[in-house]
Amino acid sequence: MAIDTLDETFSALADPTRRAILSRLAQGEATVSDLAESFPVSLQAVSKHLKVLERAGLITRGKVAQWRPCRLRAVPMGDATHWLEGYRSFWEGRFDRLDEHLRRSTERSQTHE
Repeated sequence: MAIDTLDETFSALADPTRRAILSRLAQGEATVSDLAESFPVSLQAVSKHLKVLERAGLITRGKVAQWRPCRLRAVPMGDATHWLEGYRSFWEGRFDRLDEHLRRSTERSQTHE
């Protein structure tokens, strides 16, 4: 997994409209027109969002006659999840230390009452 691939994935996911488009495509393929109906932006704006998602590898566009369906391609999100998993033990350790701190603070408070 290359860092620039992760950069493209996270950059594409940074926009709420693009995340919403991906959520919609998780329900099934859709055309640009179908997608544009769901958002308060122009057809051209949706098309630009789709280009960013396609460049990041998060969607594919097919061609069936004149219909150009967009489909979710979740592999880059899986790669991003895998990268984030590397930090799970870091956060779990921090939460464990916080739990311990809160437990000790509660015990001290109860002892002083």
